[in-house]
Amino acid sequence: MSELREGSATVSAEAEAFYTESLKLLTQSGIPFLLGGTYAVSAYTGINRPTKDIDVFCCGGDFPRILGHFQDHGFGTEIEDERWIGKVKHGDLFFDVIFNSAVAINPVNDRWFKEEHRAVICGADVRLVAPTEMIFSKSFVQMRHKYDGPDVAHLILKQHDKVDWKRLLAHMEQYWEVLLIHLLNFRFIYPTERDCVPDWLLGELLERMQDRAKLPVAQTRICRGRLFSREDYLIDVTQWGFADVVGEEGTKEIPRETKNG
Repeated sequence: MSELREGSATVSAEAEAFYTESLKLLTQSGIPFLLGGTYAVSAYTGINRPTKDIDVFCCGGDFPRILGHFQDHGFGTEIEDERWIGKVKHGDLFFDVIFNSAVAINPVNDRWFKEEHRAVICGADVRLVAPTEMIFSKSFVQMRHKYDGPDVAHLILKQHDKVDWKRLLAHMEQYWEVLLIHLLNFRFIYPTERDCVPDWLLGELLERMQDRAKLPVAQTRICRGRLFSREDYLIDVTQWGFADVVGEEGTKEIPRETKNG
């Protein structure tokens, strides 16, 4: 088990009281959960910044149990998206209950609970999402209005010795190029800290890129940008003829000069 850390964020006194009560109720419930988001980033890196909520991660089967537990204690609940997220509400305050990603590619499962990392958050001793899974989940947050690349870089910098790089690669096996992008981004940001990333991992990913370049271009034109942001890449699948990352090939053709441009 890792040492007990402390995480903090800039919030109002009212919000802190709500989070304190919520984490106490969660702990007393006995339902397994992990804390992620701004408070976890703070515990791992020391960065303190404002936040609008706390992020509670759980397995899909525990998602209704957590919402039901808070309903029984008089809180409002909301299922924002059946695929990945709900909320526990108290007036204008809320916290997120998350069991997957917005595009349902990284569900919370037993592997997320493989390691124990603890922190004191709002006075409560809670388990944190492990650095490995923090990087995994944040790697796909790449929207016009929200980009978690800096969090990934800071987590690698401060927690590289706690990252299970083989498990991270297993998580991102199908999306290895996303991992490579973040690792190259880290090397650019911190040119003197490249030893934070194992040589074998970078070598493996670069070899995959070379091997892929030798193969023919796929026949179906897809836009995988929708894994990062469904809204920002909507035009690609509705007007520009690209197939969505899941679904049929786009039906609208675009001029060849546009394809090549």
